[in-house]
Amino acid sequence: MNGIGSTRSTMRYVLPEFTERTSSGTRTLDPYSKLLQERIVLLGAPVDETSANDVIAQFLHLDYASPGQVISLYINSPGGSVSAMTSVYDTIRTVSCEVETICLGQAVGPAAVLLAAGSPGRRLALPGARIVLQQPSLDEPLQGQPSDLDVQARELLRQRELIARLLADHTGQDRERIDADLDRVTVLDAPAARAYGLVDHVVRSRRASAGAGEE
Repeated sequence: MNGIGSTRSTMRYVLPEFTERTSSGTRTLDPYSKLLQERIVLLGAPVDETSANDVIAQFLHLDYASPGQVISLYINSPGGSVSAMTSVYDTIRTVSCEVETICLGQAVGPAAVLLAAGSPGRRLALPGARIVLQQPSLDEPLQGQPSDLDVQARELLRQRELIARLLADHTGQDRERIDADLDRVTVLDAPAARAYGLVDHVVRSRRASAGAGEE
């Protein structure tokens, strides 16, 4: 990567738990289970096969449980795998629920595409968020036979074309502008991301996000 958003995995600290009283006694929950009850899914890690499968499983569960209710996807991700991103993207576009996307922290590369893929009018960013547009890259130098290198190079070009097409579809920007911005790392703050068409509103609270409209 280029230093803008490192996707290196870090060890997670011990996840806190809390106990709440119910009509049948008490139960112990972690924060992610509580968020899921509120139809909130958090992508707070690099976009890889593991995090993508976690997000997809939660989306499918929520879509089955209440097909007509909005799912909120909170994104704070340094980017990652384009193939993992496409699996989440296809899920967002397939479920019957509207999907609200909210960037807090950052949405880099593939994560920026997921942010832009939310339902129209429901793509949000917090004031301190940043969105980074960049083309796919490899974490390690290419190695192998010339034919293998050619295959990998063509796959990178295919992924770049996919990202450019999706960004153009969801932002309304023309391909020439998208291609130019992917050729170099483009960092946008929340208001700039709104002007670009990556998000619809910049909000300062979750209450404001429900009405979708501070800025």
